Amino acid sequence: MNHFAEVAAALKSRGLDAMLLTGEANRFYASGFHSSGTDGVALVTPQETYYLTDSRYTEAASRVIRNATMEEVGLGRSYAVVLAEAVRRHHIQRLGFEDAEMTVRDHGVYAKNLPCELVPATDLMTSLRQAKQREEVETMIAAQRIAEQALEVIVTEIRPGVTEKEIAARLQYLMLHFGAEDMSFDPIVVSGPNGSLPHGVPSEKRIVRGEFVTMDFGCIYHGYCSDMTRTVAVGTPSDEMAQIYHTVLRAQLAGIDAVRAGVTGKAVDGAARQVIEEAGYGPYFGHSFGHGVGVEIHEAPGATPGNDQPLPVGAVISAEPGIYLPGRLGVRIEDVLCVTEEGCVNLTKAPKELLVL
Repeated sequence: MNHFAEVAAALKSRGLDAMLLTGEANRFYASGFHSSGTDGVALVTPQETYYLTDSRYTEAASRVIRNATMEEVGLGRSYAVVLAEAVRRHHIQRLGFEDAEMTVRDHGVYAKNLPCELVPATDLMTSLRQAKQREEVETMIAAQRIAEQALEVIVTEIRPGVTEKEIAARLQYLMLHFGAEDMSFDPIVVSGPNGSLPHGVPSEKRIVRGEFVTMDFGCIYHGYCSDMTRTVAVGTPSDEMAQIYHTVLRAQLAGIDAVRAGVTGKAVDGAARQVIEEAGYGPYFGHSFGHGVGVEIHEAPGATPGNDQPLPVGAVISAEPGIYLPGRLGVRIEDVLCVTEEGCVNLTKAPKELLVL
């Protein structure tokens, strides 16, 4: 799966002769081949696409990448030198680059060595990546199922005395065991008073009966991320705990119900936020309803108070409202949705009724 053709087709509308891809995520999105950091460059023109890398990746890249000319750098032939040859060959005058990714130093090198104008064009790639194609969505569903398999196992192992770190480590092992390539991010596992930390780091704290455990985790499968959060109770929850849990769940369902193509991210966030505010917990929901998910765990579009742009068909976004009472407890419930004309498809199948262990 690669998207060279989509990138090439978008060039004219942006007034570009070619697009230079140096960032890890966009390079993978366009080529279907992953190499870490800055170990690779793609140049997309209307006539031909080039993928440049060094000898460590040449063979591996050639096994994966299609519809591109492979060029090897090294031994005096730097990325800038090889790119300059292609720029002259195709008479490129306006070359788009990833202004949100490229370092000032690299920009200086390319500006000095490439006989063309460098034009900021991160938004071209952002726009393309917002709307997922069917194969991308199917890959993300597979990643979700891996995470859900891990959840099914871990809830049988959570009990008083187990530490947050032990749960996080098991989640990582289980996702790799069930087929993940890597983690979407380091799992968040927080319990009891630590639950009020939305991005808390798993600690040596042991689980205590009568408290919540919140687990936010996901994995990478074929280059695409999954993401989910479930909060479970260890032992019978108090009335207040149950009230907060069900408020978060109602807020999530309200937000999900508001999702459809053409609706703004702000409106979706507002639908969920209203439920939490009306329940009296408005000050304790500080983050947004959701973010885009795909090649990266956080990408466009966002279901945020600041997003006035309409959600496109095919966008994949998280649905994760929460309530966090400082130093006491926290609840977050998260699914991942694919936006459609009529509404959305929930890619997450794990149950989210309050689970008491």
